[in-house]
Formats: sequence, structure tokens, C-alpha cells
Amino acid sequence: MELQPGVFVSNESTDDWEEDEEVGGEVHMLCDTEGVQAGLSRIQQTPEKPISFKSEMRETIIILEGSVRIEIAGGETLDLKKGDMASLPKGAETLWHVTAPFKEMWVLA
Repeated sequence: MELQPGVFVSNESTDDWEEDEEVGGEVHMLCDTEGVQAGLSRIQQTPEKPISFKSEMRETIIILEGSVRIEIAGGETLDLKKGDMASLPKGAETLWHVTAPFKEMWVLA
């Protein structure tokens, strides 16, 4: 919720979720303004296949629930669990192997 111009507030336990067809889960947008997007994503059931994702901006995440193995094309593989944080460069081609229930907070900038 935008309290005043540029000030956004929400809660990790929100009930305000929308379908996210790109990843096959749900998303809760905190903000989408001035070259910055931030929000929560969750996946309730472990996907049958990895999720392919290429971000057009730097993506920074913190895992709030579950775990994920992120394969970065031409680079490292990250094994992240609750409490872990990571930041991926713009244009990184990734495969996400999600173990549900999964929830992350993310920022694209």
C-alpha cells in the first residue's frame, strides 16, 4: 500500500496475492515505480520442472520459506534456504529448482 507518494508498506504475512503466470505461483507487489520493483513471490506446490528466468534488472532476494537451487548459466549454482540472501546481475539466465512451500522477498532495480 502506498501511504504517501513514494512510501510503500506491507507485511510478509499478507493475504493480498495475485496469480503470477511467469513463475507459476503468486505475487504480492510492494511497489512498482521509478525503475524499482519489489514484492513477495510464493509457490505452494513444488513445480514439476525448473523455472527459467532472465531478469531485465538486478535481482536481490531473501528466502523467507522453503528452499531453491538456482543454476546460473555459465556460472555458479546457488543453494538457498530460509534466511539466505543473494543478488543476481541484470541479464542473468537462471533455472530455479524450487522446493515448496516457497516464499521470497525480491527487489528488481
